[in-house]
Amino acid sequence: MTESLQDQRGSGTVLALGLIMVLLILLGAIQALSLVAASSAQAARGADLSALAGADAARGLTMGDPCAVARALAARNQVELTSCTVTGADGTEVLVQSAVPILPERFLNIETSGLGDLGLISRSTARAGPPPS
Repeated sequence: MTESLQDQRGSGTVLALGLIMVLLILLGAIQALSLVAASSAQAARGADLSALAGADAARGLTMGDPCAVARALAARNQVELTSCTVTGADGTEVLVQSAVPILPERFLNIETSGLGDLGLISRSTARAGPPPS
């Protein structure tokens, strides 16, 4: 009986290390999902706010070019506008598309503009203006 107990010495350590590895993998997956969720929310929020600000400028409620106003607001919210279009019958509707890197520069230590090639960008689209008739 003592020989079989000595053969099993250290098996608890291997099991504990395996459980620790599984927990670390799960924590990494949760971290990745939270980064995706946060960047998606930031992209949507930036697009919504930019579209609303651009629509206000298009209607004459604020001064400036609608797309310039939308880009300035997006920049203040750390969101990049990839497109801005003023449409509508009276030119009072603004359609914007935004992009936010999923991994901030501080994690990658590289330029954000190169992230599009890696597919590490959250994108969103928003429209603001009068309701459709």
